Amino acid sequence: MEMFRFGNPEYLMALVLIPVLIILYIIFNRKRKKAIQEFGNPELLEPLMPNASSARLAWKFTIILTALTFLIIGIARPQFGAKLQKIKRQGVEIIIALDVSNSMMAEDIQPNRLERAKRAISRLTERLNNDKIGLIVFAGDAYTQVPITTDYTSAKLFLSSINTSIVPKQGTAIGSAINLGMKSFTPETESSKAIVIITDGENHEDDAVEMATIAQEEDIIVHTIGMGLPQGGPIPIINANGQKDFRKDKNGEVVVTKLDEKMLQEIAVAGGGKYVRANNTEVGINAIFDEINKMQKTELESRVYSDYNDQFYYFIVVALALLLLEFFLMERKNKVLKNIKLFK
Repeated sequence: MEMFRFGNPEYLMALVLIPVLIILYIIFNRKRKKAIQEFGNPELLEPLMPNASSARLAWKFTIILTALTFLIIGIARPQFGAKLQKIKRQGVEIIIALDVSNSMMAEDIQPNRLERAKRAISRLTERLNNDKIGLIVFAGDAYTQVPITTDYTSAKLFLSSINTSIVPKQGTAIGSAINLGMKSFTPETESSKAIVIITDGENHEDDAVEMATIAQEEDIIVHTIGMGLPQGGPIPIINANGQKDFRKDKNGEVVVTKLDEKMLQEIAVAGGGKYVRANNTEVGINAIFDEINKMQKTELESRVYSDYNDQFYYFIVVALALLLLEFFLMERKNKVLKNIKLFK
């Protein structure tokens, strides 16, 4: 079975011109008929204009419109997949679970914990070769942001849009993130699997250590990266006046969010993984990746259409032929051919 695609699908937006031109033609045609009616009775005027043909105008417009449609489709470069290949890759599967709770906006790690983590993940994708990667975001709940894939470009694109408002429920449900990560790997595969939790560790929602234990029992390694310094930092917010302020508790005291290093160490031990603390020099994701690289790499098979053949020239030829036909089709009846009833 051949796959079909457009090489430049953005040009298909020009097809919106077709209904616009039809509407303009209808308006023009109504004004033209109204002008003739104001000049005199159309039935009485018809014998005075024996070579006039409103049908020819409609045909010319239809031909131009059809030619324009074919031309737009042509420049969008329709292509058919010509060769299906099975590519076998040796790699592992990695799910990264990124904490997007408000505490990740603390600036003890510059520019802030979340932004620094996103940059580190982006750099990690540049080191990946045949491995599969997926991305989960979590706060009070966990959600899949990027399903397991080898499309690193798409993963980086989705990564750039992540912020603290992407998960509506606040909190830090690390256990939920591990649980979702366990379900996010490729089904029925024996590939080596790892979950990397990137968080400040202030878990308030569930038993993350228990979930990490369950993951290890299913041969899924759980690593943790602690985002934050031991002394912690306030959580910046923008107040009603549009000025930078800091989040306060119910007593009006500035909330200081601190790294829960003990929790993350316990999760890593339970998950058979490694714990790394981030700092302003290095996040630590490279150290985790070095651990992942030691895992046994298994064969990952994927199908790709390695070659696509352009078919745009067929559409361009049809468009040019229609434009040539329109050029030779006169608006008025030809005296020699007027007895041919092709156009009334």
